[in-house]
Amino acid sequence: MAFNWQTFRVRSLTALVFVAVMLCGLLISPWTFFLLFSIVHMGAWREYQRLVGKFVPSYAGITYSRLDTEGGLQWPCPTTDHPGTVYLHRGQFSRGKGAFFAIDHRDPAEMPDADYPLVMTTGRVLYQYHTGTMSRRAPGLEEKAPECRVEMTAGDAACYGVVDGEPVRVKSRRGELVARALVSAKAVAGTIFIPFHYHEASVNKLTIAALDPVAKIPEYKVCAVHIEKA
Repeated sequence: MAFNWQTFRVRSLTALVFVAVMLCGLLISPWTFFLLFSIVHMGAWREYQRLVGKFVPSYAGITYSRLDTEGGLQWPCPTTDHPGTVYLHRGQFSRGKGAFFAIDHRDPAEMPDADYPLVMTTGRVLYQYHTGTMSRRAPGLEEKAPECRVEMTAGDAACYGVVDGEPVRVKSRRGELVARALVSAKAVAGTIFIPFHYHEASVNKLTIAALDPVAKIPEYKVCAVHIEKA
C-alpha cells in the first residue's frame, strides 16, 4: 500500500511507522483518506505543509521525504536543511533560567455547602488506564481493579453511616453515580476520590466545566458532592 504509514512521536522524535494490520473491507483511516485526497488535489498536501510551517515552526523542516530517507527527526527542526535537535537543553535550558509567574490563590468554582458538603476529586488507579478501553480487556488488570470504588476516610464513612464495600450514591449538581465505598487511610477528610476508568460509574457526569482563568483548563478535579447509601 502506497500510504501504509503514520507518523510516530516519542522523545521529541518524529518517525514513520508502517501499519502491521490493514483495516478490513472498504474502511480507511482518516489519515489515509487525506492522503488519497491529496493525490487528486496535490495542493491540499502542500497547503498542509505550509500551515505546519506557519503555525508550528519547530516542525517546518520535517517532511515525509526526509523521514523516509533519514529515519526520523527530532524537533525543533525549523527548515528543510536543519539536522534536527538531538538535545533541546544542553549545558543550560534553551531559554535560560526558569521563568516563574506568581498568581493569587483563587477558590475552585464550586465549594462545598450544606447541600453538597464534600469535595470530589478524580484520577487514576494503578491497574487501569484512561477510560479502560484497553486495560479493562486484560484479565490480570481486571482482577486487580475490576470496579469503580468511592474512596473516603473512616470518619466520613461513619458520618454517613457507610460501611466499606457498601454501595453508595454520589450526587453533584450535574449528575450522579452508584459505586461501592472504599474506606481508606489514604483519603483526606471531607474529600472523596473516584477514578474515571469505569463507564458504568462515569464520574465525568458529575464534574464541573468551569475554566481556570489563565490556561482555560476545565476544572474537572474539584467539585462539590453529596453521598448517601444506595
